[in-house]
Amino acid sequence: MASALLKASVAGAVALAVSSALMTAQQPTRPPQTTCEKVTPPSTHVSAGAADPKDVASQDAIIAALYDVISGPACQTRDWDRFRSLFAPGARLIPTGFNAGKAATRAMTPDEYATATGSNLERNGFFEREISRTGETFGAISHRFSTYESRRKAEDAQPFARGINSIQLLNDGSRWWIVTVYWQSERPDSPIPTQYLKPPAN
Repeated sequence: MASALLKASVAGAVALAVSSALMTAQQPTRPPQTTCEKVTPPSTHVSAGAADPKDVASQDAIIAALYDVISGPACQTRDWDRFRSLFAPGARLIPTGFNAGKAATRAMTPDEYATATGSNLERNGFFEREISRTGETFGAISHRFSTYESRRKAEDAQPFARGINSIQLLNDGSRWWIVTVYWQSERPDSPIPTQYLKPPAN
């Protein structure tokens, strides 16, 4: 549902496969390319380095902000300052990719994620939303299994990908922070279990 977040890469062909499988949910086919005559400038509602208090006031708020900030139509620049403001120092985004059936990961900083995925998200359009969630909290730490759907356009009837984001959160007493986003896309040989498809309770 998104930095593409000191970087742990896997070697050779596996690293190459994982590098191409970022927050765009490891789409099975490359979307048609869009030519943008003008890119919408980023939002200025958040100053560089500062989080909007509404974005970090609760677990639900920060996860909603995470999905919202990477989503948008083709030719719309994402607000990467807002994106960075959600993450704790040292945070990582970790996609899971597959090569010849073998799973591997790549860890990225928020800046690395933005560099690796930003142009693709902005050129082709990308909308991701949470459709189900489970989680646990102990003291200052929380974990959420957040099931997502990805679309190129908000109005698309069917998602082009689904998967699960494993999101680790920290509450430092004044706000919430994202520590890790670790995810895998659904595959034909690995469908999402039904317990992770139940609509979230409000």
